[in-house]
Amino acid sequence: MLQLLNISNIALIDELQVEFDNGLNLLTGETGSGKSIIVDALGVLIGGRFSSDLLKSGTDRGFIEGLFSVSANAELERLLSDAGLVSFESSKTPTDQSFELIIRREVSATGRNKIFVNNQLATQALLRDLREFLVDIHGQGDQQTLFNTDTHLELLDSFAGNSALREEVATAYENVSRLQREIDRLHHVEAEKFQLVDTLNYQIEELERSQLTIGEDDNLDEEKRRLANVEKLTALCQSSYGRIYEDDESALARLRQATGELTELAEFESRFAEYLEGLESARAMLEDLSFSLRDFADKLEFSPARLAEIEDRLAELSRLKRKYGGSIETALEHLARSQDRLRQIETSEEREKELRTDLKAATEGYLDRANKLHKERVRSSKKFEQAVEKGIAEVAMENARFQVLVSDKLQFVEAAEKDEVNTKSDVSLGDDKLKHIGHKGTDYVEFQFSANPGEELKPLARVASGGEASRLMLVLKTVANAAEFPRTIVFDEIDTGIGGRVSEAVGVKLKKLSETNQVLCVTHQPQIARFADSHLVVQKEVIKNRTQVIATRLDRSGRIEELARMLTGAEITDSARRHAKELLKH
Repeated sequence: MLQLLNISNIALIDELQVEFDNGLNLLTGETGSGKSIIVDALGVLIGGRFSSDLLKSGTDRGFIEGLFSVSANAELERLLSDAGLVSFESSKTPTDQSFELIIRREVSATGRNKIFVNNQLATQALLRDLREFLVDIHGQGDQQTLFNTDTHLELLDSFAGNSALREEVATAYENVSRLQREIDRLHHVEAEKFQLVDTLNYQIEELERSQLTIGEDDNLDEEKRRLANVEKLTALCQSSYGRIYEDDESALARLRQATGELTELAEFESRFAEYLEGLESARAMLEDLSFSLRDFADKLEFSPARLAEIEDRLAELSRLKRKYGGSIETALEHLARSQDRLRQIETSEEREKELRTDLKAATEGYLDRANKLHKERVRSSKKFEQAVEKGIAEVAMENARFQVLVSDKLQFVEAAEKDEVNTKSDVSLGDDKLKHIGHKGTDYVEFQFSANPGEELKPLARVASGGEASRLMLVLKTVANAAEFPRTIVFDEIDTGIGGRVSEAVGVKLKKLSETNQVLCVTHQPQIARFADSHLVVQKEVIKNRTQVIATRLDRSGRIEELARMLTGAEITDSARRHAKELLKH
């Protein structure tokens, strides 16, 4: 929902802030007062093309800013998160059912502009992606979604209530896609198989032959240091052995003497007896240390051959570590991965057979669900046509005809392969059939329309005028109950060429649509304006010799005056006011 639109230096607008409410927001005012400027600014904000002509005369820079309250939607959140543009935990409302989105577009006379989403730089491509979640604009020459056949599919499914079937089809499609990706990966490996097998065999043989052991390099480094310092180590061992054990004044000799004296002292003072056990432990430790020093010194022997062997082994380990990740651990991990990958390649044929069996079953399951969805679409399309034709008759298009074409793309491909249709069609017959399926099923849905008697039905984009398209979209939205993801729907000049009873029918439909979506509508018809939940009047004023646009929210008395003006023109009569009161009353 659009909560606030802030416009600066755009067209006739100097500074303008417009707040919008839930439900039906009506913008009225004299012709040329600036109502459509507000709609155009909103269109630019959500990714529309900007022309320097839109800037207010005498200025070289302007901006448009919108505050949206958006219902929680996983796809939208994923889109923004992938772009790194919003933290949902910080922007969610206390109810955690919606979050705020601030979009700002700064424009300049040079054509350069900046786009911000929640105060972070963004791209125009992102704005276009966001548009379908935020705003639909339908006006003269501006039909953002009606002419898109993807929208036709969504509207038909919404009318038919196909959400559960759609979910089943999407799940089945993901399963098919996953299996196909795995087969494609195996094919990619197969293309490189011979070269890859040779490489893997060589690396596995090299690593297995090296018989790597974690910590071996550290142990060899220590041994190398010992061999390089045999004389020093021998001298240290002998000196320490003498000081602890062999010399007349050795530590053990002095310790034995101290122990004897302390034993005698304990006979007179018992508290010294508790130290005797500690002294005995110290003696045992010193004896063990001295014997270890003696044995270590006896085994020390300089060996040039062993030193060379160690250096060769360390050089080999260093080469393998550089080649396979920097350590013995990463080299061993590489060995395990290579062995596993070689096993996969060697068993790829068996694996592909398994995958193809699974893919066949998954595809059959997908086609079963897609066929049910196709039948449901075909069944619902006739009811949808009837409901839409009834609706468009109520909005001054009594002679218009509407048709829904539902085509199964796979059936078309199969027919083309049998030469039953024109083989110059857009479908590439050599493509795998799986390329013609999707998470929405196998159907292509297109709306066709004829506004006048005697004209054949043609695709909407080729025959519907701006006013007709706006009214048709209003009918489609109300018939299809488009409430799956509420957004702001804008109708600019939807009342072109209609009046009286038809205007009231349009107003009723707008009111119904506003129960599930926020609706903004620019109108000149009091029969439509009477239904407003929020009525804003747009006016031009001359301030300091410059024309400016202002928008004012009307209270009940203000609405009566505005409706009376719309009924009679510049001179408002008491009769017009009474009529306006009756319109609001009923």
